[in-house]
Amino acid sequence: MDRAVRTYLDHLTVEKGLAPNTLTSYRRDLRRYRAHLAAAGIDSLDAVTEATVVDFLVRLREGDADHPPLSAASAARTVVAVRGFHRFAVADGLAQADPAAAVKPPSPAKRLPKALPLGDVEAILEAAGAPDTPLALRDRALLELLYGTGARISEAVGLDVDDVSHLAEPGLDPADATLLLRGKGGKERMVPVGSYARAALAAYLVRGRSALVGVSTGSTSSAALFLNARGGRLSRQSAWAVLVKAAERAGVTRDVSPHTLRHSFATHLLDGGADVRVVQELLGHASVTTTQVYTLVTVDNLREVFATAHPRARHG
Repeated sequence: MDRAVRTYLDHLTVEKGLAPNTLTSYRRDLRRYRAHLAAAGIDSLDAVTEATVVDFLVRLREGDADHPPLSAASAARTVVAVRGFHRFAVADGLAQADPAAAVKPPSPAKRLPKALPLGDVEAILEAAGAPDTPLALRDRALLELLYGTGARISEAVGLDVDDVSHLAEPGLDPADATLLLRGKGGKERMVPVGSYARAALAAYLVRGRSALVGVSTGSTSSAALFLNARGGRLSRQSAWAVLVKAAERAGVTRDVSPHTLRHSFATHLLDGGADVRVVQELLGHASVTTTQVYTLVTVDNLREVFATAHPRARHG
């Protein structure tokens, strides 16, 4: 067994060329695995079963007298080392079967999206629109659109003027305004535009974009909805910077990104009673399972409100 481990580590060093720190981690993980096998009285690779490997994974997560419990990510890294070891042993003729092939590393806990409180969102939006200049009008329209529609940043900067309908067209009700968003995999969806985003977009189109088009050095980006200071299409990086600067001016200290506004859009909709499948369509998620992660956020919010508001929710 010890010879097999040494052979595997030599293989990782010479043939795979792993970095010294990675090799140190593999060596430590396999040393712990070897101790687990020895404690179980197993001294032959062919005596290891799938149950043996599963039991090792369980002990990694639970910890013992000599080791604290490992997180899902750390346990997964150790299991990857064990799986690689057994796979190598079979390929190199050191064992007849691979008992770890069906043992899957634990998935890390799903990180919940971080939504901003409504007050922070409103402060950011207000900060983006001052002073009243073409670029400030663009920034306010961009952020209002991101929060008001849940659009991805790539979808927003990819918009053309023609993708906005019913906004300022004679004889059409602006309340029916919609955006044509092009999402992942080329999928298109139509989303409604709320009154705040409509007003910001209309002001930008009339007093902001027209001024930016005037400085354009070419016609290739003339169709773009959001323009930069040179009249070209606004980039994702520049749009990101717009949000960060507005958050700084608003005094919002939490880390924000364009996706933060998308998270906030979904969470605030669900908090307001929107059906999760409606939110799925608005976000352009292929599966409702992806959208349901936001319901976990709202459950946490409900739990917090319940705990502070209900007279029988807590002791004391």
